[in-house]
Amino acid sequence: MSLIITDDCINCDVCEPECPNNAISQGEEIYEIDPDKCTECVGHYDEPQCQQVCPVDCIPHNPDMVESADQLMAKFIKLTQK
Repeated sequence: MSLIITDDCINCDVCEPECPNNAISQGEEIYEIDPDKCTECVGHYDEPQCQQVCPVDCIPHNPDMVESADQLMAKFIKLTQK
């Protein structure tokens, strides 16, 4: 399941540099997460780093993008292949 940034985002800029997949970018009003790049940090860290640094807890799981740990690992492998 990829993550999503809610309207509670305060644009504090701390999540974007923490994402190892460059899945987070500034949207029109708030930061956004590209679900094709989000692996919830699987393959990089034990927990999603954006959730760890977010001061307002506005990065929940996206219920529209349910993925298993195996699917997230496959996405990680695909994104990191050279």
